[in-house]
Amino acid sequence: MSGRSMSFDPIEEARAHWTESGWGDVADGMVAVTSVMRAHQILLARVEAVLRPYGLTFARFELLRLLAFSRSGSLPIAKASDRLQVHVTSVTHAIRRLEEAGLVLREPHPTDGRTTIVAITDTGRSTVETATVALNRDVFGNVGIPGEKITGLVDAIHSLRHDAGDF
Repeated sequence: MSGRSMSFDPIEEARAHWTESGWGDVADGMVAVTSVMRAHQILLARVEAVLRPYGLTFARFELLRLLAFSRSGSLPIAKASDRLQVHVTSVTHAIRRLEEAGLVLREPHPTDGRTTIVAITDTGRSTVETATVALNRDVFGNVGIPGEKITGLVDAIHSLRHDAGDF
């Protein structure tokens, strides 16, 4: 993120160049992809800034929140990977960092010796609860999009995710 405002929209400028170059038939698609990528950068920067005081990244927060929502406070690592829709290697990396911070523990599965369980600790639970309050207040409660437009954005992204086979 540059931290400074421009006097023009560089994505709209790119649209003009796309059209001038003979790619006008796909310019809207380029603008959509580029806009979503930029929105991701903006939102991730906001989320990460809120989570930094808790020693969390968004990926680690999501794992803690998932564990806190689970009935037992624990899940097999493969199941956590599936629910978070990320590769098991990414979950394992997050677990390692959370474990170093005392926020989760790895435990052997009680009946399947091939499976490892990740469990949230009491410190992990209190950390994720406090971090959730901060995210709700500072990011989720004011995404930067008027409320009446959020539903349309969510519907559009839902279509994209469905088309990609997310569900």
